[in-house]
Amino acid sequence: MKAGDMVLLTTAASVQFLRPIFVRVIREFPERYTYEGWVWIDGYELNAAGDAVARRELYVNREGLRLQVQAPRHANDPRRPIRRTPRRVG
Repeated sequence: MKAGDMVLLTTAASVQFLRPIFVRVIREFPERYTYEGWVWIDGYELNAAGDAVARRELYVNREGLRLQVQAPRHANDPRRPIRRTPRRVG
């Protein structure tokens, strides 16, 4: 893992994630002693709009991390179609 990676954490990563969360990785802590296959990561928890809502240090199973190719879309993303109600003019 490297800085900027987006990962989805579910119960496969740790039992604490009954409600899956998206995390943007800041760094991995290789100097911390862990069990085989487990890692400590520092990252930002993201909301549905893709905004950082909390900084967290997480202890997770590396095999349970799901690397995300695309970040969740922000509510003001210009690529998102704008829905407008038709208006009568005149």
